[in-house]
Amino acid sequence: MSAVARKILVVGGNGFVGSAVCKAALARGMGVTSISSSGKPYRTPKGHTPDWAEKVEWRKADAMNADTYADILPGVNAVVHTIGTLLDNTQRNKQFHDKDFVGLFKSITGISPVEARHLGAYDKLNRDTAIRMCEAFTTSTPAPGITHVRPFVYVSAEDFHRPMISVRYMETKMEAERRIDEMTKDHPQYRAVHVRPSMIYDPDTRPMTIPVGLFTFSAWMHAAMPSFVPMPASVLRWLGTNVFQKATDQTPSALVSMATLLSVPPIRVDHLAEAICTSLDPAKTVRGPVGVRAMRELIGWSRGRPSASSSS
Repeated sequence: MSAVARKILVVGGNGFVGSAVCKAALARGMGVTSISSSGKPYRTPKGHTPDWAEKVEWRKADAMNADTYADILPGVNAVVHTIGTLLDNTQRNKQFHDKDFVGLFKSITGISPVEARHLGAYDKLNRDTAIRMCEAFTTSTPAPGITHVRPFVYVSAEDFHRPMISVRYMETKMEAERRIDEMTKDHPQYRAVHVRPSMIYDPDTRPMTIPVGLFTFSAWMHAAMPSFVPMPASVLRWLGTNVFQKATDQTPSALVSMATLLSVPPIRVDHLAEAICTSLDPAKTVRGPVGVRAMRELIGWSRGRPSASSSS
């Protein structure tokens, strides 16, 4: 890592992905500040605070309110946004309680009208907090000595969750990516990086041994087979793009999402964190979407190992 990236701000550093980013950044000699709604240090699932957490500056702040963290932005070389939610149960709990099973089905599949899918947890946590943080970052004045292009890293996602997870999850991720790209385009001293992990796991705290093993093997099989051999993922992707209609105007059929699940391998949270930290290096000039394949290349262990294709 270049010495230029001296200090970073991690949004949600006490979470699953954010804590891994904090740990990886400290190991590379970077100073780390974390902001979260609680401001509390990271704790393991067993309630322990690891030694590395003592080296992080933990701050309480509201990502939607720039006044609570504006003083931090001029002095950091990069911002990494890691907060979000996979499940938005606000509307679904009400629909389930009201026995509105038709509405529940529509909210999951994404066929409810746009005006009915508004201002939920997906919108706020996955999209609005990232947009607000990026807006505050790109309009801040760097401290003296910070002259390089400053990256804003947004932890987005591969589209592999549907139909189990609402289509709105991916829509808000993509909406955030587009808006962040627009803002950084208007501010050339900043660059946007959108990391798109697949299934994230941790061998110690989130092992998910069976599904990780199955989907890793599936991705290896899909990558190993010649392109002319019809595989489950290619069949599902063809059906999802040529036969079945889109889930929404913005999002393809859930069959495409299922194809991604079968063809893109899961990623360890520490590998994701390493890729994020590597993308901060000005010498890498990483921009735009970074899929699992590109993340593997960034951390230097993709070559010689089976890997499935992904957006990059």
